[in-house]
Amino acid sequence: MTYNFCTLFDRNYIFRGLAMYESMLKNCKDFELWILCMDDIVYQQLLGMNLKQVNLIKLSEFEDKELLAVKSNRNVAEYCWTLSSSLPLHIYKNNPQLELLAYIDADLYFFSSPEPIYQEMGDRSISIVRHNYSKELAYLEKRSGIYNVSMVIIRNDEEGLKCLRWWRERCLEWCFAYYEDGKLGDQMYLDDWPERFSGIHVVKNKGVNLAPWNFNKYLISKKGDKIFIDEDQLVYCHFHSFKMYGDNDFQFYYSSYLISKHDRNIIYPPYVVEINKLVNKFKDNFPNYIYGFDKKPNWRIVLKQKLKSFLSFWFFYRSLKK
Repeated sequence: MTYNFCTLFDRNYIFRGLAMYESMLKNCKDFELWILCMDDIVYQQLLGMNLKQVNLIKLSEFEDKELLAVKSNRNVAEYCWTLSSSLPLHIYKNNPQLELLAYIDADLYFFSSPEPIYQEMGDRSISIVRHNYSKELAYLEKRSGIYNVSMVIIRNDEEGLKCLRWWRERCLEWCFAYYEDGKLGDQMYLDDWPERFSGIHVVKNKGVNLAPWNFNKYLISKKGDKIFIDEDQLVYCHFHSFKMYGDNDFQFYYSSYLISKHDRNIIYPPYVVEINKLVNKFKDNFPNYIYGFDKKPNWRIVLKQKLKSFLSFWFFYRSLKK
């Protein structure tokens, strides 16, 4: 089958987005990717690369009056989250022949074919994934949601489109980077989808949506060139909180996530190699490109992260004594 994906990112996320694209080339024999370019710089950059199996969408050609009406009240991240539900609707409107479309975050990286996800989904209208927090981070579910928007597959049918339209309306009403009354960004709206909509499938495969917040929940192993999460082969990892400060200068995850050296050494090297390769390619072809790197945090932010990590450890070990 042809896997249809859509994502969005700006000039500062270009290396992560391209790393995801490269992982698709390696693991998806037949796919089509739509990229909503969040600024003209990333649009021109990607246009000049002539990427195969990619369709670029300019932000100015995508935005409608409803989106523009809320844009000024939201920061960059919040506005990106606001668009996550509108993007599949836009693509379906212009490509009514498509049967299935997956919205994916730009910081995913595929380690194997996504076929098991679609096999699980079957003929259902909507597929979503859990955060699957590890035990010491389970408390985050109350303020971050049961489900994660890393990959949401929507079928082009009555129930799928009904869900997308409802999600878009909610995101237009409220989509901010803080918790309020059971809402957080675009994400916590998914919490009641299994009750609100029919045809919902929650992915069971443990190799789907591995992320820093759930590493400790699983036994991670490598057999040959394949990585396994418990008994399931790793499909994709969500490299949330991965920061790029310069050449070979990365922060892999927030210090509040408890990840062993063993697990880190299995999961992160392929992603780091891909990112470094893309950075070096850019330097050769576009020596004046100055974007894509994060600002290194000052000591106050580092101290705050370490304090958060300590508190996570404390709450976790306290819970073990109960």
